[in-house]
Amino acid sequence: DRISSTSPCRHEAMSTFGQVFRVTTFGESHCKGVGAIVDGCPPCLALTEADIQPQLTRRRPGQSRLTTPRAEKDLVQILSGTEHGHTLGTPIGLFVPNEDQRPGDYKEMSDIPRPGHADFTYLIKYGNKASSGGGRSSARETIGRVAAGAIAEKWLRGTYGTEISCWVSSIGDVSLPESAVPRGEGGCLVGWTRAQVDEYGTLRMLRDPATFHRVGEAEVADADERRKANIDAEVAAEDAFLKLVGVHAGASAAGVAEAAKRGVAAAAAGAAEALRAMPCYEDWQGGVYTHDGGRLGEAELKGVDLASWRTDELLPLRCPHPPTACRMATLIRQVKVEKDSIGGAVACVCTGVPAALGEPVFDRLEAKMAHAMMSLPATKGFEIGSGFGGTVMRGSTHNDPFVANPVGGKPGDSGRPALGVSSNYAGGTLGGISSGAPVYFKIAVKSVSTIGQAQQTSRLTGEAITLEAKGRHDPCVLPRTPPLVEGMAALVLIDAALLQRTRLGGACTTVCDGTRNFDPANPWGDAANGAANGAANGAPAAKKARK
Repeated sequence: DRISSTSPCRHEAMSTFGQVFRVTTFGESHCKGVGAIVDGCPPCLALTEADIQPQLTRRRPGQSRLTTPRAEKDLVQILSGTEHGHTLGTPIGLFVPNEDQRPGDYKEMSDIPRPGHADFTYLIKYGNKASSGGGRSSARETIGRVAAGAIAEKWLRGTYGTEISCWVSSIGDVSLPESAVPRGEGGCLVGWTRAQVDEYGTLRMLRDPATFHRVGEAEVADADERRKANIDAEVAAEDAFLKLVGVHAGASAAGVAEAAKRGVAAAAAGAAEALRAMPCYEDWQGGVYTHDGGRLGEAELKGVDLASWRTDELLPLRCPHPPTACRMATLIRQVKVEKDSIGGAVACVCTGVPAALGEPVFDRLEAKMAHAMMSLPATKGFEIGSGFGGTVMRGSTHNDPFVANPVGGKPGDSGRPALGVSSNYAGGTLGGISSGAPVYFKIAVKSVSTIGQAQQTSRLTGEAITLEAKGRHDPCVLPRTPPLVEGMAALVLIDAALLQRTRLGGACTTVCDGTRNFDPANPWGDAANGAANGAANGAPAAKKARK
């Protein structure tokens, strides 16, 4: 037999993450659905689908023309582990149905492994692979992680005030300036809140009314015909814009002399002039930008009827720096029309992380965080704090000086350590243990493997062939990556926190004395019965004064 059923080796479940807060994901891209089983969630946590759905909505496909057009609602169902809107402490079952599968798109690729994809390695490892989609290597698998991470985040936020926020820091050669990232006390990087990332990082598409007109009901009464007419209008307007950008970029790359030889100097000059004052994007405050992020002032916009340029199309780049987001949007639009893909990087900051998390030496906090991030599809690099840039810094600069924490009262009474740091090149950990400073890291994400552009490859038989992949795929996954990173960061932090709590522990092994069941409307007993009733039903005990 190719696969022995009597192997003496025992293997950990490779679809499970965590030691105390354990998450097992299931499902493939084209099966009936995907999801997760969460085991080890603390009981009596208020939890409904509404607590989980926002993160799934942020990661779902079809958000804009910059992502895959696969139409999935990604509505989560809690199958088990809760009652009356609160967790029971038993396994929580989470399920999201797949609704827009198209297996036929992959028929021609059944015996052709896609270059850069996991098709071939899954086949040689298991002797079998999903016949359509990416199977377990598809980004659909991450739905279970994001859903479980949302539960972890709610507990962390309620217990420690932890907040986790991730944003797109670069796409291709377009990078967000480090100087634009908000910093807190002592210059420690704190970044943007999640709400700010979504608001500041979303652009409105502007289109030249000379090349684009939205067809209304008065013009075409039939809804289907009107939809087709508007799609055709959008395609024509997009082609006109990208042709203009392409001529300008082509001439810039070739140089003026070479452009003149090719006879495109005049066209390039015309394209440059048109683009210099062309409104292309609008930010959340009404600021108007060109294709390359140049902001247009009142003088440039004089006589321009912006209302006629505005469309209903929003582009959630999740890069909270509008000038950079504009350049990213234009790059992705160019890559998409070329049937190619592009990668980039995201940055993440976790604030309110309690000190003393992490298990040296092999399960240091940053080691677990790197494990979590590198388990996500398409990730190719991880760095924490100063990362690789720290290699050129001297110790006298890189060392983060300790300072007194402004906690008030005696040091340590608030649960915070007596000392903090005035800078954060370490990224929030020392010796693999959280210091109480923000945990800050970056992840490199490669370009999507499946592209429509022709590529040379081989059939499974070794026969050379040219592949032009079909299917619906992201030209760039970076705008949808933040919820994945936030979810995995939450899973690392909650597991580390629960492990530390088991170490500290206490003599009591019961949650309550069993005199009555948990009541969501009155969780810790009424005030008339005093603290004794609350303690009997799971209320947190008051801290003893330190001696």
